[in-house]
Amino acid sequence: MTKARTAPDVWMIGSIALILAIGLVMVYSASAVLAFHEFGDSFYYLKRQLLFAALGIGAMTFTANTGYWVWRKTAMAGLLICFGLLLIVLIPGIGVVRGGARSWLGISSFGIQPSEFMKLAMVIFLARYLSDKQQAIMSFTKGLLPPLAIMGTAFGLIMLQPDLGTGAVMVGASLLVLYTSGARLAHLGSLAMVGAAGLVGLILAAPYRLQRITAFLDPWQDPLGAGYQAIQSLYAIGPGGLIGLGLGMSRQKYNYLPEPQTDFIFSIVSEELGFIGGAAVILLFLVLVWRGLRTAILAPDSFGSLLAVGIIGIVAVQVFINIGVVIGMLPVTGITLPLVSYGGSSLTLLLTALGILLNISRYSR
Repeated sequence: MTKARTAPDVWMIGSIALILAIGLVMVYSASAVLAFHEFGDSFYYLKRQLLFAALGIGAMTFTANTGYWVWRKTAMAGLLICFGLLLIVLIPGIGVVRGGARSWLGISSFGIQPSEFMKLAMVIFLARYLSDKQQAIMSFTKGLLPPLAIMGTAFGLIMLQPDLGTGAVMVGASLLVLYTSGARLAHLGSLAMVGAAGLVGLILAAPYRLQRITAFLDPWQDPLGAGYQAIQSLYAIGPGGLIGLGLGMSRQKYNYLPEPQTDFIFSIVSEELGFIGGAAVILLFLVLVWRGLRTAILAPDSFGSLLAVGIIGIVAVQVFINIGVVIGMLPVTGITLPLVSYGGSSLTLLLTALGILLNISRYSR
C-alpha cells in the first residue's frame, strides 16, 4: 500500500465543514418557529442536529483514520446486516411509520433508517465485487447480472416501505459505480429502458405517485393538495431575489412550507440568502464532488477508486434530486439535502461515508 499522506484532502475537509456549518445555521432558522409551536423550544431541532453532527464528526474522524481496505473485508457482512434490517423494518409493530413510510427502527423520537445504511453498504459491496470481477463485467450474465439482482432486491425492499427517493439515490450511485467499473453502455442503456418502464409501472400502481407527477407538470391543478409543496417552495425562492430577505426573515417557514428544515430547506436558504446564498451552497457541493472524483481517479487500487465513486455518487445524486424538487424540475420525492437538512441517520451515515472518502484521499498516487 502506498504511504499515506500526512493529512486528507484539505479542500474536501473545508467544503464538508462549510456545508455542515451552513446546515446547522439554516436548520435553526428554518425550524425555530415550528419547534417553538410544537415543543415550546425554538432550539429543539438545532440541539438534536448538533448531537447528530457531533456523532457524525466522531464517526468521520474514525473512518478517516481507518484504512479504507478494511471495508473490503466487511462488505458482505455489512450488506447482509442491512438486508436484515430492511426486512425487520417492514414488520408491523417493529417498523415505525413516519411521513407515510414504514422506514424507521427506534424508540420514541430517536431512530435509525435502515435504507440510509443500505446506500453505503451497497456501494462498498459493489466496489469489492466489481474490483474482483473486472474482467467479467463486460459480460451481462456473468459480470453485470449478479450485482443488478442484488441492487434490485434492495430497491424492492426499500419500495415496500415505500421510499422511492432513497431507493433512487441508492440505484443512481450504484449505476455510477457499475459504469466506472467498465460495464458496457449498451447493457446500461438497455437497463435504463427497463428501469424507465418499471418506474412508470410504480407510478401507475400508486395513486399518490401519479398525483405527484401531475402536480409536477401543473401544480396549480391542485394548489391545496398534490401541488401545494411545489407551489410553496417556489413562493419561498421567488421573493429571495439576488441577496435574499435576510437570515431568519423567511415568511414561508411560518407554517406555509411543509418540512422547511428537512426536504425543503434549500427553499429557505434561497428565500433568506437569495440567489447568492443558494449558488454558494451549490458551489460548495461542486467542490466536494470535484475533490471526490479526483480522489477516485488518483486512488491506488480499483477498490478504492470504485468506493470513492460510490460515496461521492450518493452525495451528487441526492443533491441533484433534492434541488431539482425544490426548484420544480423534478416531482416531489422526499429526499433531504446532504449535510444541510435536519436528520439523524442521513447526517451521521453521510459523515461516516465521507470519512472513508477522506481516508482514500490520503493514499492518492
